[in-house]
Amino acid sequence: MTVFKSPWRNICFLLALLFLTFFSSCSARIDGTFREGGAADITIQTSLEPSTLTLIRSLQNFMGDDNDTPVLDAQSIGQSMAILPGVRRVSFRNTGPSALEGSISISNVEEFLAVEDAESRFISYIQAPGASSMVILLDRNSAPQLISRLSGEIVEHLSAFFAPLVTGDTSTRQEYLDLVSSIYGRPVAEEIAAARILARIEFPRPIIAVQGGNFTARRAEFNIPLLDILVLESPLRFEVRW
Repeated sequence: MTVFKSPWRNICFLLALLFLTFFSSCSARIDGTFREGGAADITIQTSLEPSTLTLIRSLQNFMGDDNDTPVLDAQSIGQSMAILPGVRRVSFRNTGPSALEGSISISNVEEFLAVEDAESRFISYIQAPGASSMVILLDRNSAPQLISRLSGEIVEHLSAFFAPLVTGDTSTRQEYLDLVSSIYGRPVAEEIAAARILARIEFPRPIIAVQGGNFTARRAEFNIPLLDILVLESPLRFEVRW
């Protein structure tokens, strides 16, 4: 595993982290079921975009790696996720060298990526008869706490790609895309700009209100630009009440 390959391999895993929750120019879909008491099950499908895949393969060849090595390594990602707080079970498999799918079982969302500082909590869950809610917050206060729960390898790789989420820089979206374009080329930057994360989550009762997305009956849907997550130019707050 090389320094160049891992950021893109693990960045998709981090996007999954946003919703029980996932970073590179990936196409990603997350489907989840949330239960009273805080348990959740999610499935993930993700793959790399063509220009990003070409870049990674070129870097692999430069470093002497075998082209048969998966760019998205399902086994490695599964092992990384299995040790995270609140994770009960993980199962991933490669559906191709640059694509994977799998499932994650979470015992309690408040334990998932839990931090000591309650004001910087990534996920907040309140359960009450007929009035439960869950809030996911990612801003410049909670992001460092979130990153601290991940492996040092992932932090190093995200730093290598200058993601403000990790570096703490106050770049705008355009400034970050310009930086990526100057280093890795405009096609890669354009794929990052176009990438979105689609998450669909079923809740145990009819939803009353959603912030940051839409809902129908018991299903909440979120369609999030990857760039918003990487840069955090504005705080990202998602809330569901049911």
